[in-house]
Amino acid sequence: MDNKKAVENLDKVISKVEAARLRVSEHHIVKIVGISKYSSSQDVKFLYEAGQRAFGENKVQDLKQKSAELEDLPLEWHFVGRLQKNKINNLIDLNPTLIQSLDSLELAEELNKKLEAKNKKISCLLQINSAKEESKAGVMPEDAIEIYKKILETCPNIRLKGVMSIGAHVEDRETIKNSFKITKEIFDSLKVYGAKYCSMGMSNDFELAISCGSNMIRVGSSLFK
Repeated sequence: MDNKKAVENLDKVISKVEAARLRVSEHHIVKIVGISKYSSSQDVKFLYEAGQRAFGENKVQDLKQKSAELEDLPLEWHFVGRLQKNKINNLIDLNPTLIQSLDSLELAEELNKKLEAKNKKISCLLQINSAKEESKAGVMPEDAIEIYKKILETCPNIRLKGVMSIGAHVEDRETIKNSFKITKEIFDSLKVYGAKYCSMGMSNDFELAISCGSNMIRVGSSLFK
């Protein structure tokens, strides 16, 4: 990818996001997170120069490498992958803006313990498995509110900022839409507890996710291809 391609890709995504968010409301703001897991630091730099600021990585090692290579740029790094307990300390040291993949109470407790030991706080989203798919991580929708409140009560070093989910992995748009709606309803119930972000939608379904109320999307291929 070169500068020109980066500008084209970003413009396309922004246009689609604009159209989708305006269909919801002119006050509905959507944050774009560029998922750079299959891309180089140079590609991230091209997108930065085109105006993109938030990027997400799936692996702690990749996040470490890219954030080091691009440390002179004021980037906002998100961690979006499955977090293994033995990688928690490494991730805390990288100080990401947001961990989007807090997928269980057990992981939250472990993360909180490690954060306390380092006297740090970190912002996270609770991952919800709204489509109830075995291949996906996340808490079950019916347990999400209770677990969210429990993390708020018992994990003071975690700043919970909302929820994240991945749309149903099917062709049928109605099924995908339904999985987004479930997450959005949970998010709405959690606003009284300070939930700010409803992170839903990837390259193939972000317009649908925005129409269901997503205010943060995670796009990889549509930005980097």
